[in-house]
Amino acid sequence: MTAGISRRRGAAAVLAAALLAAGCGGTAEPRPTSTGSDPSMFTNPVVKTDAPDPHAIRVGDTWYLFHTNAGGRNVPVLTSPDLVEWTPAGDALPELPAWADAGKNWAPEAIELAPDRFVLYYTVAERESGRQCVGRAVAAAPQGPYRDDSTGPLICQAELGGAIDASPFRDTDGSLWLLWKNDGNAVGVDTWLWSQRLSPDGLTLVGEPTKLLKQTEPWEGTLIEGPFFHRQDGRLFLFFAANAYDRAEYAEGYAICGSPTGPCVKAPENPILKTNEAASGPGHASMVVKDGRTWLLYHAWPPGQEGTTDPGRQVWLDEVTWTDGRPVVKGPTAGPQKRP
Repeated sequence: MTAGISRRRGAAAVLAAALLAAGCGGTAEPRPTSTGSDPSMFTNPVVKTDAPDPHAIRVGDTWYLFHTNAGGRNVPVLTSPDLVEWTPAGDALPELPAWADAGKNWAPEAIELAPDRFVLYYTVAERESGRQCVGRAVAAAPQGPYRDDSTGPLICQAELGGAIDASPFRDTDGSLWLLWKNDGNAVGVDTWLWSQRLSPDGLTLVGEPTKLLKQTEPWEGTLIEGPFFHRQDGRLFLFFAANAYDRAEYAEGYAICGSPTGPCVKAPENPILKTNEAASGPGHASMVVKDGRTWLLYHAWPPGQEGTTDPGRQVWLDEVTWTDGRPVVKGPTAGPQKRP
């Protein structure tokens, strides 16, 4: 069984887990993550229900977290004042475009382009090709509702298995970029991470796409995915997950890139986040910065429960420190730590 087939079957498990957690489609109640009576501390996971592929942005004093479809919602969104206590806030994308089918909306990520303009990039099942493709939708507020008025996907690459895991990035020069993965493991071909420049409104791609990286290392198995860019002290880092999402071998690594179009060189110390006694199969992360501290949001399974539906892939939050210019992830952690 390929990882692509497993992942598509996993979409049904994601929905089932969310229905269990939410009471057959209701809104799941947030669970406290404070440590005892000390409000300055917290313990993982910060979202204890199934919430794969988390990505968060901050607007004003509120964080907005988007994740893969669950509980009958195409793009579930949660809000938080502190990255620790999360409250469900509905469906950010309540209606799909006419060219798409419901049930396989994966790895959504949003970016703020103006105070009243937010663009959401999401994976969706494209009816004509039968593959997963990338769509884009626009909203006036960070939680949505987002609307996709396009007549077709932004990126599809059907001949390469489809396109998934889109991630927007604004560089220090103001340019906008989009990262994604061709879903090659669904059809038995290489999985590449791609980048391409976006138009200023975030709705169209400019120029030609560039291949950045593919699976090459033993720990990566047959695929890499879930890419995102992060600049730290002027250096451009490309983070990515690798291996089968429903196995303990799933993990997170990174590369250093010369520019958004490469070249990119993988870190020799990869993976920098992997299974331990606290959590299994951690990965598909996103980076957040709060009060000068850098944090990794990612999903992981409870130990020994890879591929199960209850509780599924929970959301974890662990600090990233920078040693000699390289990221060191303090996780997965199960013990108390100071809140962001």
